[in-house]
This record gives sequence, structure tokens and C-alpha cells, in this order.
Amino acid sequence: MEIKNREKFLKWFRIIVFGPFILLIFLLLLVGIFADIPSFKELEDPKSNLATEVISEDGEILTTFHIENRSFVTFEELSPGLVSAVIATEDTRFRGHSGIDFRSLARVGVKSIILGQKRSGGGGSTLSQQLAKTLFPRDTVRSRIPGAKMVVLGVNKFREWITAVKLERNYTKNEILSMYMNAVFYGSNAYGIRAASSTFFGKKPVDLNIEESALLVGMINKPSRFNPVTNPELSLQRRNHVLNQMRKYDFITRAEYDSLVNIPIKLAYAQQDNNSGLGPYFRDMLRRIMNASEPVRGDYRYEEEYNYDMTMWKEDPLYGWLNKNLKPDGSQYNLDKDGLKIYTTINSKMQRYAEEAVAEHLGKDLQPTFSRELAWKTNKPFSNSVSKDDIARIMKQARRWSDRWRMLKAEGMQDSEIEATFNEPTSMTVFSWKNAGYIDTVMTPNDSIKYYKSFLRASFMAMEPQTGFVRAYVGGPNYRYFKYDNARQARRQVGSTIKPFLYTLAMQEGMTPCDKVVNVPQTFIVGDTTWTPESTDKPEWIGKTVTLKWGLTKSSNNISAYLMKQFGPFAMVDMAHRLGITSHLDPVVSLCLGPADLTLFEMVGAYNTYPSRGVFVDPTFVLRIEDKAGNVLGSFTGRKREAISEQTAFLMVNLMEGVVNEGTAARLRYKYVPEGPIAGKTGTTNDQADGWFIGYVPKLTAGVWVGAEDRQVHFEGLSNGGGANMALPIWGLFMQKVLKDPSCGITVKDQFVMPSGFSAQFNCKGSDDELEGNSMVNDPFFH
Repeated sequence: MEIKNREKFLKWFRIIVFGPFILLIFLLLLVGIFADIPSFKELEDPKSNLATEVISEDGEILTTFHIENRSFVTFEELSPGLVSAVIATEDTRFRGHSGIDFRSLARVGVKSIILGQKRSGGGGSTLSQQLAKTLFPRDTVRSRIPGAKMVVLGVNKFREWITAVKLERNYTKNEILSMYMNAVFYGSNAYGIRAASSTFFGKKPVDLNIEESALLVGMINKPSRFNPVTNPELSLQRRNHVLNQMRKYDFITRAEYDSLVNIPIKLAYAQQDNNSGLGPYFRDMLRRIMNASEPVRGDYRYEEEYNYDMTMWKEDPLYGWLNKNLKPDGSQYNLDKDGLKIYTTINSKMQRYAEEAVAEHLGKDLQPTFSRELAWKTNKPFSNSVSKDDIARIMKQARRWSDRWRMLKAEGMQDSEIEATFNEPTSMTVFSWKNAGYIDTVMTPNDSIKYYKSFLRASFMAMEPQTGFVRAYVGGPNYRYFKYDNARQARRQVGSTIKPFLYTLAMQEGMTPCDKVVNVPQTFIVGDTTWTPESTDKPEWIGKTVTLKWGLTKSSNNISAYLMKQFGPFAMVDMAHRLGITSHLDPVVSLCLGPADLTLFEMVGAYNTYPSRGVFVDPTFVLRIEDKAGNVLGSFTGRKREAISEQTAFLMVNLMEGVVNEGTAARLRYKYVPEGPIAGKTGTTNDQADGWFIGYVPKLTAGVWVGAEDRQVHFEGLSNGGGANMALPIWGLFMQKVLKDPSCGITVKDQFVMPSGFSAQFNCKGSDDELEGNSMVNDPFFH
């Protein structure tokens, strides 16, 4: 009996002593079979979908490229309240354990397994284990073998323990905590604490107060259930639970807790999707440029446009960057996943002022005026002069280009069946300048096409003269509903904004602002016919002797035609290209009136040559690109070349100052910017389809285009449809905001610098004196 008891004792002794080691070896074997423990390399570089950040020159994140809206922050970028809240709620002994909290495991084992208290048992996972589970998700097991699922789940749990210990050995506690905050999902498409704090509070993580920190930490457990937007009451309860945990573990006092729990939830909610953020049009332009492929001649209609893009491909490292630069493993960088940091030249304040100026003028003034005019049109939104055949063609084209048509065609529907669906009333959300930017309504898809065509669009770009740095870029009125980029993709007739190129040719060839000509219509022989440009001057001005300065100030077609006769269309085309125009220009005599289709991007770049003292600078919008580890992958500078002499540039500045002070842009002076030097030019095209204003001060060049999607949708008269009314106010509102903000570095005391040793007569006097005092502010013919 004694021997049996002894053998029994030895048996249990061996089980107790050696059992854990055998179990450990067995689990390690299972881990080797069923699951891969992350290597040290994987721990250093976990595969997360990191958003690429587009960063302004003043350090703000403008917008992101992302699948998961996730950006990393360091521990130093977390507020103390965030750190305290997450430790108090998720892992109170975080600072003391080495990845596995055996006290918590014992508590869970006693309460959950022995006592059966599943709800009160709590969780035994440390922050390190939770981070391991987030970075390296558990395997999904589907098996009909009894117990197999439990075995694999146990293996996965064990793998998390090992991974947690590895994390603790290779990272500091602060690094693990920041990695955890970066990894978790907070709902509303917010991955990581930076996206969450921006989405729910419009703040950086370091700026969150205690109650905001508690709310976000409380969401980690169940993001949908505790979302303060959809479930405010549950979210408040959960926030207060986190605050209570902070009180319980002495992160806040009882008095602080009593005060904080009575504070209501105050959100600044803005979901960070691909339609949000500052500069969404800029972001998409950046994607197009970085994704560009090597140009193929067959894809281009005009030789000069192919040559320009080929030069960009060869000489501009940003153009096609994603196709020119590969990762060390040979794969292509992915803007949506690789967490790049793109440091741009955009100034976040100027960008915001530009977007505000577009919305203010279009939403509060121009669109309401246009809508009132549309009310009495018979074919709205189209002009009454547009034929029914043209309207039918435009509408058919719009249907064929729509997402609806493409999707239904992919489903196999016939054209006639698809056409019928466009007449069926449908529930939809459409854009509105009122009601928070949208309205829910019911209309037919055909009516929705006309509805959107009735909105005026706008584009805006501002750049710095000497550096070429693009400071603001707006491609349309609202990116969510109007995706097309009117700043760089759209080519529209430029009207009278082309006239300075002709005057530049005249100045370069030795003429001066005070040179005099007789103001009479000019006739050209074109083939077997003749052409006389329509005069825009008052009848009493015809036959008078006027200066060239007067001609540009009043935007006189007669004087532009006179200069075209002197120099010819080929010389004008050459000058436009020297100034920076890259699109094809037909060398025809009518070019002097602006029938050419050009982009705002190239027009602003060309005008920038004047304040940059004759040097053309390629518009530059990226300074450098870094990978997620901070390694510089590319640095960029703008290319410069002398386009015209410094003296010619200064003469043109003087000519265009006259346009602002006394001519077609005089509204700037009496309504928006009464002080400081400003030069610029308005432009309006046939039937008021396009309105332009491009202007500059000594340290900033900016341009605006306004028009509808279709040229057949427009104001009927110049008083509302001219560039001075359509486009100029956006420029004026923007510049008002910039001048009021000292941090922008633009003041009314800045001056255009006269070339050294240069002298010229600018105060033009002579037989045109009687015309000098005639302002065109109230003239219905100004354009």
C-alpha cells in the first residue's frame, strides 16, 4: 500500500513538474504547424494600410490618399489625457508587466472558469497582446473536426503571447502605446488616433482634452456601438465609464471626475473620406501627375503638346514618379497603402482662403443671380439661342458619359432600355449651396443632368513669382459632387486675358506704353475674304489718338488688332509659348481676341513671368517625398528660364496696373483691395461662356476662371456674365483674406521693383487726355 502511494505521488509529481514543459513543447509544435510567429523584421515593418499624407508647407495635413484612413503619430504627439485614459481602461498594469499580465489571467481564470462569471470576468489581454492581435490578425478557422477550432484558437492566443513578449523586448512602453493607438479602428472610416481625433473633434491628438480623450478611448471596444454621432447616449455612458476608470486608478481626482462627467459631448464631426479635407482637387491633380506614363505620340493631336509632356517626362522627376521609382523589392509604390509623406508648396491658410472665396462668391452671389435668370429661360439651363438639336446632342452625350449608363451597359441592358431609365423618377441626394451642401429629393436622371449643368463652376490657382511655388489650388466648387478639375484638365477660351501676350511682344520689340495709335477698326485679308474684329469701344472713342496703355486698360479690340497687324500671328504664338503656354495655338489673326482654349494652370504660370521679372518658372507643387520611415525618396525644384527681358516685364506690369486702377478690373479698387500695387487682366468669351481674371501683386500671382460645364449655359448679358463680375470677385475675396493674415507674408506695402538703370515714360499725356479719365466700371461693354 505504501509502495502504491509512493508511486502515485511520484506520478503526480512528474505531471506537475514536467507537465508544463511538455505542454509548452506541444504548443510550440502546434504554433509551428498552424501559425507563423511574426519575425523581428515583420515586427519592425507590420503590413498596415497607411494613408499617404499630403502635407502643406506650413506643416498641416491637407488631405490623404487612403484605403484605410490611417496615419501614424509618435508618443509625444499624444495628449496626457489620452495616455492616461487608455492605460486606465485597457491595461492598468501596462507599465509593470512584460507583455503578459499573469495577475489578470489568474483573475479571468477564477471568475470566468471556476466561478462562471463570464460578464464580470473582464479581459486578460494586455495592450501589447491587443496590439499583436491587431497587427497580426488571428487565423479564421473553418473545420468540422471536433475540437479543431478550439485548438487553433488556443494556438493563436499563444502566438499573441509570444508576439507580445517580442514587442516588449524590441520597443519601449511609450512606443508600444503609440503603436496601439495608431493601429486600432475608431469607426467612421477613422483608423488610428490621428484620423479619429480629426474626424470627431477636428483636432490633433496632442490637443485633445480629457473628456475628448475618454470618449475616443471608450470607442475602441465597440466603435459602432459607442459612436457619438449615431449613439450619443451610449457614447456618453461609455465615456463616463472611462473617466471613472481614470478616477479609480488616480489619473484624475474625484473633483475632476465629478466635473467632467457633467460636460456634454461636443463634436466637430467631419468624416475623413476621399471627398474631404483641404485641397481635394489638388490631391487628384497630384495623383494624375505622379501616375503619368511615358508619352506616346499617337495619343496627342498636336506636336507641341506631345513635346511638352515628353520634356516633362525627361526633365521633371515628379511627372510619372510612381512609374519611374520602384521600391527596393522592385514593386511599385502605392499611394493608398504605403504611408508616404508628400511635402507640398501649398500654404494651408491660403488654400482655405481660396476655397472659401470660391464658395462665398458662387454660393452667395453669382449662382443665385444666375438661377434667377434661368427661371425665365425656355430651355433651361441652356440659353434661349441654343437649338433643340444641340440640346438633344448635349443631353445624349451626358447620358452616355454617366456612371448610370456605364453600369447598366455592363449589366447587359440595351441602349433603348437604358435611355428609358433616365425618365424614371428616382430618389437621390444632390448638391446644393444651401442645406449643409446637399438635399434629398426625387427627380428623373435626365432632370438631374440638367440640374447639375445649371451650376456655375470655378477654378483658382495662386503661385509665388520668384520660386514658382503653388500656394493654393482649387479645381471646382465642391469635390464631392463635381469631380472634374477645371484648373488643369479643362481647356476653355481665354478671351481678353490673351491680350497681354500681344502687348508683351510689342514691348519686347521696342514699343512703350505711351506709344500712340489711332483708334480705328482694323481689317484683315484672310484667304479670299476679309475680317474686321468687332469693336468694343464707345462710338465717341473711335478715331481718337490713344496710347497702348489706354488700349490695354480699356481692353480695346481695335488696338489689339492693330498690334496683330504689326507683328503677325506666328510671332504672337511664339511669344505665348515663351511665356509658358504649352497648349497648341493656331497662328491666325483672330488669336488677338482670345479664341484659344487654354488651362488656368498654364495661364497663371504665364502671367507669373511678369512679377518674376521676365523669368518663367515652372509651377512647383511638391518639395520632397518621404517613405513612412522618414527616408527621402525624392526632392524637387522648379525649372527656370528667361522668357522676356526684365525691362519688358516691368513695362507689362505698368500696363496691367492701368487695367486695375482705371480699366476693366477697377472693381478691385473700389470694392475689395483699395490699397497696394495690383496688376491684372479680365477676360470674357463669346456669349459670356467664360469669365476670367488673372492678377498679381509683387509676391503672389493668382488666376480665376468661372463658367458652366457647357458653353451653351451662360449669362445673357455682360453686366453679369463679364469676367469682372464672374471671376474677379473671387480673386478680390481671396486677396482680402490673405492681406488680413500677417502669416501669409503679403502686404499692401510690397512694391514691384524697377530694373536697375531703367527709365521710361509711364505717365502718358497727349491727344488722348480726354479719354484718360473715363472709367469703365459702369460700362456695359467692359470685358
